[in-house]
Amino acid sequence: MKIRALLLLLFAFGSCFYSIRAGAEQKPNVIVIYSDDQGSLDLNCYGSSDLHTPHLDRLAAKGVRFTQMYSPSAICSASRAGLMTGRFPARAGVPGNVSSAQGVPGMPSSEVTLAELMSSHGYATAHIGKWHLGYSPETMPNAQGFDYSFGHMGGCIDNYSHFFYWNGPNRHDLWRNGKEIFEDGEFFLDLMVQEARQFIHSSSNKPFFMYWAINAPHYPMQGTSKWRKRYKDLESPRRQYAEFVSTVDEKVGEVLSVLEELSLEKNTLIIFQSDHGHSTEERAFGGGGNAGPFRGAKGCLFEGGIRVPSIVSLPGVIPSNEVRSELATGCDWYPTIAELCGLALPGHHLDGKSLVPMIQSSEQTSPHEQFFWLLGRGERAQWAVRQGDWKLLGNPTDRSETASQVKLPSRFLVNLAKDIGEKTNVAEQYPDIVADLEAYKDTQVRHLEDAN
Repeated sequence: MKIRALLLLLFAFGSCFYSIRAGAEQKPNVIVIYSDDQGSLDLNCYGSSDLHTPHLDRLAAKGVRFTQMYSPSAICSASRAGLMTGRFPARAGVPGNVSSAQGVPGMPSSEVTLAELMSSHGYATAHIGKWHLGYSPETMPNAQGFDYSFGHMGGCIDNYSHFFYWNGPNRHDLWRNGKEIFEDGEFFLDLMVQEARQFIHSSSNKPFFMYWAINAPHYPMQGTSKWRKRYKDLESPRRQYAEFVSTVDEKVGEVLSVLEELSLEKNTLIIFQSDHGHSTEERAFGGGGNAGPFRGAKGCLFEGGIRVPSIVSLPGVIPSNEVRSELATGCDWYPTIAELCGLALPGHHLDGKSLVPMIQSSEQTSPHEQFFWLLGRGERAQWAVRQGDWKLLGNPTDRSETASQVKLPSRFLVNLAKDIGEKTNVAEQYPDIVADLEAYKDTQVRHLEDAN
């Protein structure tokens, strides 16, 4: 803890404030909206014609939309750790999901979170929604850089009782600033909007950072009656899933309207992204999400598990109604936000790289020559390396709705330019490429701890 405090102090005082917004007197506000289990193509602007998502589509029209944005991991906690630290989730101490049981720690408190970075530069900080990065006092949001916190600490809750029912015993999970609160019968997505509105209003006279971790369309899929009527003719499980996706879109629209009411939309950086691909779990009716041509879903490192919808907007700074098709990752938001806000980065190793040049110009290539994913622990952990069009998966698992029982080889190589669906393993035809990518993976594994 002392080391982290010293590090925060040093880069707070040493900030060079190199904002790309020449002459800007006020740092932009920042809202990161992280949806939960939303599939690769599940917005209208990504091609899902059976969904109604006007607010997020409008956000895309005002900013930049990514078609090769990858989540830091294919499961909830690890993805959030990558977002919050700008580091490979395993390097941040979260290679898999953390416990949803009270009292169990999660992401180490030695990590310097995005909230701590923002707070050290004068930002008011708030966490609204899902946490799932630790359920002990030292790993809950208020100890990880957030001035204000409202939401649930575990992986999911029923949206009306606010109980966690999925791994007994049943337990209530709703907290405000580390204190358990009760809002029996109130729809959690409405509560999040209320909390977000209050935070924005209370912080409108200073820069603020709000991490809005929406717990949807993660199960239990409890879309509102408005959307149940809208999608009554869709077949299950798409029907239940669509109901909840449109509920998410509606609530996002309600929060965006607060910015308009306060004339803050022109000075607010907004990032929307899913934490990973859609779920095919039984609790999610076996699927419902749209991965399009991509193989896989939540819990695996095929494209459908990690390629996610992602949008960024900042009027007057970020181009409008443009698309970027180069590789980017959720770990990149940490240094990207820092650059857009003119904040000095901490001195330790980050795996994310700023996307600002790529966002500003369609001529820029990805800042990553390679990227590495590690999901789980031990010899059977899943991993993947992406380099150019090549992608090597180790110990792959396929959680697609129709292929969950398929036995796969321990090494699976594809060229995404030729096989976007990852249908054909060409590892035997290209042993040199397999060896090179595996060597890169081995190097990353060895250095996970050394670069702290």
